Amino acid sequence: MSHTCSKTFSGYPCCHRQWRHSGHCRFVHGYSRSFTVWFRAHQLDQHGFVVDFSALSGLEQRLADQFDHTFLVNADDPLLPDWQRLHARGALDLRVMDNVGMEASAELVWGWANTLLREQEEGRACCWKVEARENEKNAACYEATPTWFRTEVAG
Repeated sequence: MSHTCSKTFSGYPCCHRQWRHSGHCRFVHGYSRSFTVWFRAHQLDQHGFVVDFSALSGLEQRLADQFDHTFLVNADDPLLPDWQRLHARGALDLRVMDNVGMEASAELVWGWANTLLREQEEGRACCWKVEARENEKNAACYEATPTWFRTEVAG
């Protein structure tokens, strides 16, 4: 048995393109991304929380640095040198990623959340799911339990 909770981080306007896509997704387009992060713990902390939301400022800052008014591009985008030149000229705030898609973004945020929780909670709590949303209609999720998460309550 475990307790769960979630926290939504929203308001990250950014743009990207899926250069391999044969349809309109190959063009630069933007969304205001949001992320809902689910947490799990077998034991509540000293305040009765799964996760103290006030301790997530590091994750919130990382989301802002990556997604707030930025241009996301795949590392293998054939126009990467052009995007880098535009970044150098101050026309866009470039972030190069392995995959700019929502599925990969959900997995990326899952990793960030668990890195933070592993340090802060020492295995007591983990992130088990992230939903990356590009708008009210479209979202992708990544779900996994990190191997270091304690599966039993300490006795």
